[in-house]
Amino acid sequence: MTDTAFDVIVIGSGPGGYVTAIRAAQLGFKTAIVEKSHLGGICLNWGCIPTKALLRSAEIYHYMQNAGAYGLKADNVSFDPAAVVKRSRGVSKRLADGVGFLMKKNKVSVIWGQAALTAPGAIAVTASKTEAPKGALGAGRYQAKHIILATGARPRVLPGLEPDGKLVWTYFEAMVPPAMPKSLLVVGSGAIGIEFASFYRTMGAEVTVVEVLPQILPVEDAEIAAFARKQLEKQGIKIHTSAKVTKLDKAADSVTATIDDGKGATQPLTVDRVISAVGVVGNIENLGLETLGVKTERGVVVTDGFGRTNVPGLYAIGDVAGPPMLAHKAEHEGVICIEAIKGLDPHPMDKLKIPGCTYCSPQIASVGLTEAAAKAQNREIRVGKFPFAGNGKAIALGEDQGLVKVIFDKKTGQLLGAHMVGAEVTELIQGYVVAMTLETTEEELMHTVFPHPTLSEMMKEAVLDAYGRVLNM
Repeated sequence: MTDTAFDVIVIGSGPGGYVTAIRAAQLGFKTAIVEKSHLGGICLNWGCIPTKALLRSAEIYHYMQNAGAYGLKADNVSFDPAAVVKRSRGVSKRLADGVGFLMKKNKVSVIWGQAALTAPGAIAVTASKTEAPKGALGAGRYQAKHIILATGARPRVLPGLEPDGKLVWTYFEAMVPPAMPKSLLVVGSGAIGIEFASFYRTMGAEVTVVEVLPQILPVEDAEIAAFARKQLEKQGIKIHTSAKVTKLDKAADSVTATIDDGKGATQPLTVDRVISAVGVVGNIENLGLETLGVKTERGVVVTDGFGRTNVPGLYAIGDVAGPPMLAHKAEHEGVICIEAIKGLDPHPMDKLKIPGCTYCSPQIASVGLTEAAAKAQNREIRVGKFPFAGNGKAIALGEDQGLVKVIFDKKTGQLLGAHMVGAEVTELIQGYVVAMTLETTEEELMHTVFPHPTLSEMMKEAVLDAYGRVLNM
């Protein structure tokens, strides 16, 4: 007879969901996780991981094309689009299979299907069209004292830009192109849009980006975004800001977009394919939220700093609980949520200490306040900067275009924000995140010894620059 009663049921097996389920099991809760299509969710199967695999292929291809700059020879360099996609899908499958292993290891029951809330502490699961993993529980009714929503998000659709899967793509289709388009329009310049623009440009496509706001990468520091734009344009990406796509006219194998430049003029642009990357929206539909009177706002579930909703025993984490819609935010939010349920008194989520990363070329990474945001709070600040061109390791790598920028509170020495653009900055940013979490001051960072020669030395140099003590510039 199927066991249908649990202490904790997590709905959704993306990074937030499966990590929460594992932590729940570690804390002694009898735990189940509900999934309808892919263990690992969007991130592992159609988001963070496969895009990084694609971008890695593009990076290697770029280096091979430019082998001469390193004293090497690589003649007749080419690529196989199908093989590039196959590698990306293989990476995703390996990690998704790993999630299945982790569920078994931690004795988390997997329930396969679509879940909906029916009453406090109760859900009904209907059968999924996707084949269930071996040993998974099926459709039926289940109960739990604590139910955690981790249903993630999906691509936002704008009127007139509706994806059709052939000519107009979301990130789903952009990850598995049957052939590389020769020309491409990307609508939206957030992390998803810029990453795909970078990938397809490196693979040879003519790429145009249209952004409705005055700045690409709108959440980033203006100086960092401007630097990134300059580098992307050097690579041949055409960028239109303060502009929007007002119309798409589809032909048999092309699309003509009408671009409004925001100044009263329009221009047509004909491309092979269009990628709509105008953000994501939380998956709050068909969950039975209305049945329980769950409070939502702007398409996401309203929670406190511990994942609690307005309904006792019901929680929400990750994308469905609102921005920033990042996998690592979802994971940490889930751990906070389940540890609060256990009574461990965790710290509430501090969104200012969540780093953001964009894996285009050059990479962008940031945490905390931008310079503009700090000034908007009427703070007296010190700003330090250090260019990649002054760093020995960056020059040796042939990656001397980049910038590290830090923002301190002038009175207290508190690190308010850190922003980077350049090679491997997505791996560097965590140093500043740790510093902010530990409430490190500028003095402690100045007294920290950074290894030489490394890119990380620029992190200290930027701090020194904020206080008039920079050494290598």
